[in-house]
Amino acid sequence: MAAVWLVFLVYPLVEVLTTGSALGKTFGAVGIVVFAVVYIHGFRWLYKGRATPSRIAVIHLPLLVLLVCLVGLHIGPDVLGMGAFVVSFAMFTLTLVPRMVVFVVAAGACLLVPWLNGTLRDDFFYILIVVMVGAITAVIRAVGDRDDEYTALRNELVIADERDRVARDVHDVLGHSLTAVTVKAELAERLIDVDPERAKAELAAIRSLTREALGEVRATVTGLRVARLADELDRAHTALDDAGIDVDQRGDASIVDPRYRLVLGWVLREAVTNVVRHSNARTCVIDLGGTSLSVVDDGVGIESVGTEGVGTEGNRDGNGLRGLRDRVRSAGGKFAVGAGPDGTGTELKVVFG
Repeated sequence: MAAVWLVFLVYPLVEVLTTGSALGKTFGAVGIVVFAVVYIHGFRWLYKGRATPSRIAVIHLPLLVLLVCLVGLHIGPDVLGMGAFVVSFAMFTLTLVPRMVVFVVAAGACLLVPWLNGTLRDDFFYILIVVMVGAITAVIRAVGDRDDEYTALRNELVIADERDRVARDVHDVLGHSLTAVTVKAELAERLIDVDPERAKAELAAIRSLTREALGEVRATVTGLRVARLADELDRAHTALDDAGIDVDQRGDASIVDPRYRLVLGWVLREAVTNVVRHSNARTCVIDLGGTSLSVVDDGVGIESVGTEGVGTEGNRDGNGLRGLRDRVRSAGGKFAVGAGPDGTGTELKVVFG
């Protein structure tokens, strides 16, 4: 795009070739050619990011001004047309205040030089060209700056979303695994005197769980881990059994819509972790449908923390419930957690469609 406008250097070039001696013509023509080379070279550096815009301006802009002055020694006020190129280059490489200074100086020169030479009426169009070029390039620069800001903001949002995803996944992985480890450690502590062999088995299970959790955290950080609903059901039974909570499972992973199995796997993991940690329940009902999951316990219960679209937005949610709410919402589902159907215990329910 910068090269396209070089066609307008034809006018000062024609003036050079029709004015003065052969030496002057050669000197002026070489000056215009070098001017074009420096101009394009600067824009190539800018486009390819080989230096910062301010460094490019420091190197190239003085050369452009010097070449304009040298050519002007040969053709006089007709060199003012080259000032539009200087203004354009300054608009794209300098910050706001310096580029406005260059613009004002160039516009002032387009008025002052013809006035001193007594040709202001004939050469007034130069000021119009410089002002027009300055205005157009200023608008293009402003639009470009806004686009760069938008791109930077979008990239920051992507990074923030990825950070939230990793934090949420690590919380879900460690929350479940550490809860299971805690339950098994307490069980092993009680059995170590009365049933040493069973205690050893529980310690071996703890070792296995910690290794598995470490692998899951590593995979989560690299974005490779997914929660498989069937595996989470098996883990849920193990965790609840170890905590002495009876499990009543209704439905299985095969009847769940494949589109929602990943999200429901995460929901089941967090729900069971909360039941084991906080409920003091005796029984837990896991009810799976084609597009739904509910986990109900008969424990101490909690106050309703709202539903998706009804009541509050869950201001009292912990990190786990907040992460689940975000997962379900992004997948197009509805999330609710509150008292059980009979007013006791806790029910966590997710519905899609």
